Amino acid sequence: MLVALNTTTAGAAIIVSNPFDGSTIGTVPETSAAEIGPLLERARRGAQIARALPRHQRSAILEVAAAKIAAALEDFALLIVKEAGKTIVQARKEATRCVNTLKLSAEEAKRNAGEIIPFDAYAGSEARQGWYTREPLGIIAAITPYNDPLNLVAHKLGPAIAGGNAVLLKPSELTPLSAIKLVETLVESGLPEEVVTVAIGGADLGKAIVAARDIRMVSFTGGFATGEAIAKGAGLKKLAMDLGGNAPVIVMANCDFDAAVEGCVSGAYWAAGQNCIGTQRILVQRSVYQRFKTAFVTATKALKTGNPLDGDTDVGPMISDRAVLRAVAMVERAIAAGATLLYGHTPDRSLYPPTVLEGVPTSCDAWNDEVFAPIVMLQPFDTLDDAITLANSPDYSLHAGIFTNDLSDALQAAGRIDAGGVMINDSSDYRFDAMPFGGFKYGSMGREGIRFAYEDMTQPKVVCINRTR
Repeated sequence: MLVALNTTTAGAAIIVSNPFDGSTIGTVPETSAAEIGPLLERARRGAQIARALPRHQRSAILEVAAAKIAAALEDFALLIVKEAGKTIVQARKEATRCVNTLKLSAEEAKRNAGEIIPFDAYAGSEARQGWYTREPLGIIAAITPYNDPLNLVAHKLGPAIAGGNAVLLKPSELTPLSAIKLVETLVESGLPEEVVTVAIGGADLGKAIVAARDIRMVSFTGGFATGEAIAKGAGLKKLAMDLGGNAPVIVMANCDFDAAVEGCVSGAYWAAGQNCIGTQRILVQRSVYQRFKTAFVTATKALKTGNPLDGDTDVGPMISDRAVLRAVAMVERAIAAGATLLYGHTPDRSLYPPTVLEGVPTSCDAWNDEVFAPIVMLQPFDTLDDAITLANSPDYSLHAGIFTNDLSDALQAAGRIDAGGVMINDSSDYRFDAMPFGGFKYGSMGREGIRFAYEDMTQPKVVCINRTR
């Protein structure tokens, strides 16, 4: 059984449960906020060790870890299924992405070291020459969510290690085992143990970590309320936050119709909708709306909800009964406000089937907030201008999508939709781990994606030589 690394608590324990059947997978020691001192002391030692690691060694550690995970891919996937409830197909994809994330990080460790500065390009500096390097920040706090318990952790650890930093990692209490297994693999691959310190606990621990003066950057993925609390409590340090979204996908009448239906179904229900770039609002041009609605609902009905270990299951459980109750309440409020239920909304413990609504008033929280559940809303529109206005109406935005065969429409949407990424002829949930990833509008700060996170987690240092002295 896995146990949490690097904590000092001897008493309290956190039980990790399978969201599908409620069985206990394991327990991990709980770290209290009172232990922040020893955690930081260890992280400070880790920062000194990490800074001294040559780039080739950082890269080699990450490459070896990637190879180890690739060789044990099924074990990692099964652990994701058990603690997060993803289907086995989805879990295998996440584990594969983790391998790619670590490989990208290994490459970044060797290539993004700085560059020459042309001092003699400016009058008065002809006798000077120099360069800048990218240096580690020190200790980075990484706070990660439950929905991608392996790869989202890798997205923080990989670039941090590549940049020569130490990490104080607080994974979700609901899904800590994948994170621990990743850290164990990194240590087995040659990473000095002190470089990553794992602490698992509740909000009080998070507050103590965020507020600590020794922490030079907080990298957080999670909800808006928690992100705002972190911003208030962090003090003078760098913040990088992925606070979720409310993804629109526009379906134009001139699109590849079958591809649009298939893409929207996959985008809406992947990981039981617990996906910050999952398709939430599908905006369909009125001339094809009825046809699209029929095809989309038919395809939704064909999905199998059930045991995530079954290879033919499309939608597994949500993370908890509490998450299901939240989803149910949002749908009930939308229906009470005038929305029409087209399919779904029949929960069974932690299983919540794919659910389709239409005519959701734009005043509803289901329209404006992140549902983080297998719930999708259909809405007709007349012109592309109307669709873009609807797409941009919420305060939160990570990704968006548009299906169209008109290049002009595609480029206009790409330019005018307020989102960190606009996917053309793909659903909103497409993501490649090397691309910059983050949102527009309220609360989004910084970018993930290995190169971009690496640059956030390092700082330039200039060296200038005056040859006349």
